Amino acid sequence: MILEIKGLDKFFPQTDHDKIEVLKNLNLQVEEGETVAVVGQSGSGKSTLLSLLAGLDRQSSGSLRLRGQEISAMSEVKLTQFRAENIGIIFQQFYLMPHLTALENVSLPLEMFGHKDSLQRAREALLQVGLEEREKHFPHQLSGGESQRVAIARAIVIRPAILLADEPTGNLDNATGVQVSNLLFDLVQTTGMTLLLVTHNTELALRCSRQLTLQSGTFQ
Repeated sequence: MILEIKGLDKFFPQTDHDKIEVLKNLNLQVEEGETVAVVGQSGSGKSTLLSLLAGLDRQSSGSLRLRGQEISAMSEVKLTQFRAENIGIIFQQFYLMPHLTALENVSLPLEMFGHKDSLQRAREALLQVGLEEREKHFPHQLSGGESQRVAIARAIVIRPAILLADEPTGNLDNATGVQVSNLLFDLVQTTGMTLLLVTHNTELALRCSRQLTLQSGTFQ
């Protein structure tokens, strides 16, 4: 079991007596190597769930265990280290550093924690996404599809146990989106990584081994 969620709630206080409930009593178990899609309309809580899984936000109550460790019990320092070693994240927006080359963007997660072989591993990751010849290019010199492939390389360069993807083809045209999704699922199959994918794209969701629908903060 790589991921286990029990009674997960997330709410935002409005007043002393009122709150907005975004996620309500979620329960989920994900096996290592499994591919899971979470689908739902805008406002259903998908991105909030992904933020909790990534350790970018904290739940209001309930348990969230990743690789047997309770994320909410970690200090910020320990959580940052844990995320850097175990969790790869792909966003709809590419979030590449504009002043860094493709190679430097990919190596950044390793450089931050002092990996001595960061550039070599970054080159290997770029090779995996078919961009080894673009390592010296800056983000403004890359197409949207290439930028997302660099973002994927950055996510997998740490060799994560679980890959979290938030609408990974949402900013791409249909043809480029298909190419990027093919690449993503090929990488997951090759490496054996666990994938949790948040999307409103039904075709993309159906490529996962399991689909869950999030509606009004609960799984249907």
